[in-house]
Amino acid sequence: MSAALADLPLLPAALGLMAGLALGLVHFATLRRVTALYLSGAAPARALAFQLARFALLIGVLVLLATAGAAPLLGGALGVLLGRAIILRKSREAR
Repeated sequence: MSAALADLPLLPAALGLMAGLALGLVHFATLRRVTALYLSGAAPARALAFQLARFALLIGVLVLLATAGAAPLLGGALGVLLGRAIILRKSREAR
């Protein structure tokens, strides 16, 4: 059993998880700002540019993790989901 555990890429997965968590926190925290920009109607081009930048960052980091392998990508995806859960919990508590 310990030989099977030694074969698992835990360090790359953990690094992917940390990167994904940071990415998820930033991505979903900035969603409120993008929504406010869209709803204000004052600067739709700015809101669109900010939205595209959010997605470009998300895609760029996930592609980078994918090039590192399956374990970092899965860890990163899990981190993004954890970041989403944290931001949603904080926004619900703020109401």
